[in-house]
Amino acid sequence: MMLDVDLQATLGDFKIKAAFQADAGITALFGPSGAGKTSLVNMLAGLQRPSRGRIVVREHVLFDSGEGIDLPPEQRRLGYVFQESRLFPHLSVADNLSYGYALVPKGVALVDYDAVVDLLALQSLLTRRPGTLSGGERQRVAIGRAILAAPRLLLMDEPLANLDAPRRAEILPFIENLRREFDISIVYVSHNMDEIVRLADQLIVMADGTIAAQGPVDKITARLDLRHLTGRWDAGAVLSTTVAEQDDADKLTRLSFPGGDLWLPQLGLAIGSPLRIRVHARDVSLALTPPEQVSVLNVFAGEVIEVGADDGPQVDVLINIGSPQQSQLWARITKRSQRELNIVPGRKVHAMIKAMAVDRGDMG
Repeated sequence: MMLDVDLQATLGDFKIKAAFQADAGITALFGPSGAGKTSLVNMLAGLQRPSRGRIVVREHVLFDSGEGIDLPPEQRRLGYVFQESRLFPHLSVADNLSYGYALVPKGVALVDYDAVVDLLALQSLLTRRPGTLSGGERQRVAIGRAILAAPRLLLMDEPLANLDAPRRAEILPFIENLRREFDISIVYVSHNMDEIVRLADQLIVMADGTIAAQGPVDKITARLDLRHLTGRWDAGAVLSTTVAEQDDADKLTRLSFPGGDLWLPQLGLAIGSPLRIRVHARDVSLALTPPEQVSVLNVFAGEVIEVGADDGPQVDVLINIGSPQQSQLWARITKRSQRELNIVPGRKVHAMIKAMAVDRGDMG
């Protein structure tokens, strides 16, 4: 077990009560503003103190109120990447990176400096100072400094929140590669579901200082009862797929998953590459009979599992399209369509997805 947390805290009028475990990989903390995500991460780091409880990272006890254990931040060996880079402005990039080395305790193996520089594409920046860097470049340096401190666990609190879309797209591949290259586990705080779908293995949803749900990303995003927390407009199914074919003639890629095959505009990935796909509910249409002479490439036979009970003119429908409960899609249809088509649990349907409506995120 990479992380074992069971704690309570009172922060003014706000109370936190959180208990969860996480395996190695990337664990996302998700929830609305004020849910307690940053406070929880700060307690992991030792920047805030719980009222009571226990925090264990890789079998090292960092906090235990019953045993009187409360290691200071510098002894916890947790890397922390904040929303803002917090680099030393008077030092060069190289010196900021070297500062991470100074934090490594004696007897702990050093992380390969050149490997970090190469992975984060920092070679051309080493002689520059933070004030001359873009926001994305500063965050890459901050990540490098944290990794070079050889942390047991890396904490990332909304590291892309202050970046525009192009800079976020620039940083995401670097974060994905950290786990592969350095075998490091990450607790990743975000309110951006697209980031989480792309990066995370496990998802913890917070609300009002408590853990509302936790589990694999695809399972949590499929839960109708969490839509008020995970976001209804951007809601969608997460499918774990594998690249099965590249059709160079039509510039398409075929992805295989337990529910069938999905065609997308061609992706520059090798056959056999794993890929996590997010299909938005708003981009899925339903038919009662197999559609004929339509332009949509992706059509899946399935059965309605659940129908939402929304107050507005639309309703969300959960459809199973694989062997029992292996692959699921969400469709958002009008209540009129639901009534006229008699869309109820057990109803056989055909779900249609436009290829261009699919989001992708490398699983790594």
